Amino acid sequence: MPDTCCCHGHCCGLDATRLHLVFQRLNPFTCLYRLADGQGEGGGMGTITVPASIPSPEADGHKLRKAFQGWGTDEKAIIDILGHRTAAQRSAIAAAYASLYGESLLDRLHSELSGDFRNAVMLWAMDPAERDAKLVNKALKRKGERHLWVIIEVACASSPDHLIAVRQAYCSLFASSIEEDVAHKITPTEPLGQLLMRLLTSYRYPEDHVAVELAKHEAAQLFDAVQKKQLHHDEVIRVLSTRNKSQLKETFEQYNEGYGRRIEEDIEGADRSQFASMLKAAIWCIASPEKHFAEVVRRSVVGLGTDEDSLTRAVVSRAEIDMKKVKEEYKKRYNTTLIYDVVDDTSGDYMRFLLTLIGPADP
Repeated sequence: MPDTCCCHGHCCGLDATRLHLVFQRLNPFTCLYRLADGQGEGGGMGTITVPASIPSPEADGHKLRKAFQGWGTDEKAIIDILGHRTAAQRSAIAAAYASLYGESLLDRLHSELSGDFRNAVMLWAMDPAERDAKLVNKALKRKGERHLWVIIEVACASSPDHLIAVRQAYCSLFASSIEEDVAHKITPTEPLGQLLMRLLTSYRYPEDHVAVELAKHEAAQLFDAVQKKQLHHDEVIRVLSTRNKSQLKETFEQYNEGYGRRIEEDIEGADRSQFASMLKAAIWCIASPEKHFAEVVRRSVVGLGTDEDSLTRAVVSRAEIDMKKVKEEYKKRYNTTLIYDVVDDTSGDYMRFLLTLIGPADP
């Protein structure tokens, strides 16, 4: 954490009413915005607000061009435009900008902005599949458990079609497949390599089909593997990498009902290895992504310093999907709010952009 409060006494420790005023200062025209229509798997649990009357992509492109010109960059205008547009709208703006001015919007953002603010805005402005492909590639070049989480998130917290799009984008961007690069980093014959490979190459049935008796049977298989401390057993990997998400949620519920504990609790008790940690992350990303991303945010802000890359990734990747759930889970588990911790650990335009994506405090 910084030596002095990054909000200079204006935000930390505020009650709900005064925190609401902070958001009014960030955007005094809040009443002119509405929540974006629900997209993706979140079922309307995203926190992005869009103007009640959405300008044309050409109009937004012109405003962005104006924000780039002059003696200094108008960061507020960039936040107000890109921070209040959906992925489809941002894509249309980028196309219009390139057509109008003969240059890439991403390239111009890169040259105009800097630091964590630039990183967050550029990730937000990218096509989601290209963004996730780049995040995976970056993660594979680093060491540590937190970086492997990125692969789990893309494989398990995404829709089947999005995962396919990420794999295609990865090939186009890096002239190799995700599978090739994962195999280069982690030996595919090792349990962790097998788990990651199976998760990445799976195409789950996308509909809500549940077979209760199968869920009971596979819950028993998982319980047996956990009790014998055989988490890397092929049946464990097969079940987690092939069943549709609704089926797996039912399997985990049958585990809880049948054995009196949640499967992730038993995994933690049975094994403290990296493989066990990745297995738990996969289960959370499949069944309750908000639990995983609440933990990503929490780990990014506790202790000495802030892990801005992880914080940015969590906010940018979930803002349009289930950030409402992430905020609820965060408050329930850590007895504080995600917004308070973001304000306490970030500052300036970076903080303002994250708060725009996170949305206002719950009443």
